[in-house]
Amino acid sequence: MVKKKREKEEEEKLEAMRRRLVDNLEAYLLLKDNVREAMLRVPRHKFVPEYEQKAAYIDRPLEIGHGQTISAPHMVAMMCELLDLSEGHKVLEIGAGSGYNAAVMGELVGKKMGMCTRLNV
Repeated sequence: MVKKKREKEEEEKLEAMRRRLVDNLEAYLLLKDNVREAMLRVPRHKFVPEYEQKAAYIDRPLEIGHGQTISAPHMVAMMCELLDLSEGHKVLEIGAGSGYNAAVMGELVGKKMGMCTRLNV
């Protein structure tokens, strides 16, 4: 029971960090509402190794192993903004590393008719 409580507290801290990061991004990128909401829904810390989870909500790329990095959150936000993705769009992402960017784009295109397919090379 103590372990579950600690895990819940840790998740709440990470969620607060995610909100703070997205608020900071919004302050200088003027995020569209759908991009803001998508980034709030996708937990970046789940796309990095455990040793990087505490750094997941710092706006910088992080090592994910095998010489790869996860993109900085501002870069993911900028790409999504420039693509102007919305419900129903279809996206093919190739060689994208951790899958974080694909997850954010998947939130933008929706689960009904939209599709975000990820292909690692």
